Amino acid sequence: MALTSHDFHRDRANPAIGLTRTASLIATARDEAARKGALTLLFDNGDGMQGTPLGDLAADRPDRAHPLMRAFAHLRYDALGLGNHDFNHGPHALDAALHAAPCPVVCSNLHRTDGAATAFAPFAILERMVRTDDGEHAIRIGVLSVLPPQTVTWDAHLLHGTFRAEDIVESARDLVPQLRVAGCDLVVALSHSGLAGAEAEPGIENATVPLAGIDGIDAVIAGHTHLHLPGPAHAGLDHVDAQTGSIHGKPAVMPGSAGSHLGVIDLDLSRSTKGRWAISGFRSTLRPIARRDGTGRAVPLVDEDPALLALLAGDVAQTRAMLERPVGHSPVPLHSYFTFFAPDRGLALMAAAQAAALRPLIAGTAAADLPMLSATSPGRFGGRAGPENYTDIAAGPLTMRHLAALHPFPNDLCAVVVSGAQVLDWLEMSACLFRQIVPGEVAAPLLDPAIPGHDFDILHGLSWRIDLAAPPRFHPDGTLRNPGSRRIRDASWQGGAVTADQRFVVALNSYRASGGGHVAALRGASVLDLPRRRTIRSALCDYLTNALPRETDLEPPPDRDFVSMPGSSVRVSTGPGALIHIEELARRGVTVGGRDENGFVQLVLPL
Repeated sequence: MALTSHDFHRDRANPAIGLTRTASLIATARDEAARKGALTLLFDNGDGMQGTPLGDLAADRPDRAHPLMRAFAHLRYDALGLGNHDFNHGPHALDAALHAAPCPVVCSNLHRTDGAATAFAPFAILERMVRTDDGEHAIRIGVLSVLPPQTVTWDAHLLHGTFRAEDIVESARDLVPQLRVAGCDLVVALSHSGLAGAEAEPGIENATVPLAGIDGIDAVIAGHTHLHLPGPAHAGLDHVDAQTGSIHGKPAVMPGSAGSHLGVIDLDLSRSTKGRWAISGFRSTLRPIARRDGTGRAVPLVDEDPALLALLAGDVAQTRAMLERPVGHSPVPLHSYFTFFAPDRGLALMAAAQAAALRPLIAGTAAADLPMLSATSPGRFGGRAGPENYTDIAAGPLTMRHLAALHPFPNDLCAVVVSGAQVLDWLEMSACLFRQIVPGEVAAPLLDPAIPGHDFDILHGLSWRIDLAAPPRFHPDGTLRNPGSRRIRDASWQGGAVTADQRFVVALNSYRASGGGHVAALRGASVLDLPRRRTIRSALCDYLTNALPRETDLEPPPDRDFVSMPGSSVRVSTGPGALIHIEELARRGVTVGGRDENGFVQLVLPL
């Protein structure tokens, strides 16, 4: 929920984010349309209620009007779609927020199953007036909105079966004819779903391409994966014109995340003698709120909207005050600049806190006698969010702000019991983040962009090596890719090799325990029924304030590395802030290169 350009995790301005800057672009676009006598519609495509401490604080205060809804009212939105992260605080927090929504809220493929009323509808029909040379004429616009059906699984611990999810494409196919029968001249699809294959596979998460191919849908606003359309990221996809921003010949946009861009679809409409409207031309464009200069620094292209900034000033101030609450001390810096290939002390601290919080919850059960591991994954690792999106905490006092940076998601603590064979396959799935490296390659890209960084799990309590010369065992969706391949070498627990029949209890977050990340090894895991709910952040807070005992075996980062490949090297991107910590890699022979066009520093790591 990046409502302003304030980065709460670092307590400083970040001009590359913020609805307050997008608001200035909205005002400009509306002025342009008004000069032409054109109709404008403003839509949001979901995931607005989570992602920053401001959203967490708002969820804890359901008696107050949600700041996101106040912002939407100020900007006069016409309809809102929902995204999977809007359910991260549970159905009651969502209902409380949407109660103050200033316009229709739509979610077409999620349905309430417990008999309670929903705060959203399966579709909306907007009636507006369009000015033409012969006067004003009515137009009816149907709006549908879809999100990944996996949403009910990812937040199953909060939703408790209160929602049933339908397939994105099937849901839309059923709904579009209804909207046409209801007299809709145009149908807009708010697709909180990414762009992938053109085939409509059952339950597909990123279904925007087949969705756009449905007859009767006229325009598409895509999202979920934080990418851009128009833009080169989608070049080469079937039925997608990445340059002009169209899918199956229909206008489409995907405007990034955190308010980084305003997606604009200009439609030329013609009206038949029978009074029916049709699209005779279109233009899809993205308008950014900032650009990167030669050093990678974000330079604002527009100012923050002063009225919206004033409207949210109290919420920002309260959030900042809450985040300054002291919680402990760290004798060493905690950062994520090297998280994929070197020790990450921040993740080790989180792993220790998870284990310490889990022990009393399983005391007296059979699981308490099993060896304990703790699984963590990075939350801030650059990627699509840019070169400033890293955890970077100096040694010294820690506050709630630092805890939010260490774990930016409102996940709960969970536990599973797994076999050694499952542990090994779990590590194999994480190792799919890395590209296969041919011996002798120099400065080869290390990371596979198809694997999100937050799906890279580190199992604390083990040691292991990764053979980059071997092909990945799994596809990104968790299906077997190379059944005979094994990249994990020398996996051990307390000095002994991990065997297939060993059993472990693993502390992990609710997203992973519920199936997030497509870890096939966890599909047969036994999820423990813990006696009470515990958030990861509360475990971190209690661990740092010594309300939980120390986990000395898990506090050091695990011994993990790549199998040696003399003469080979890989290239990794990281944030400019990494240069302060580069001495940590002194023994690795790392070479520091320049910055790329997005502001990331390039490191070359010998293997």
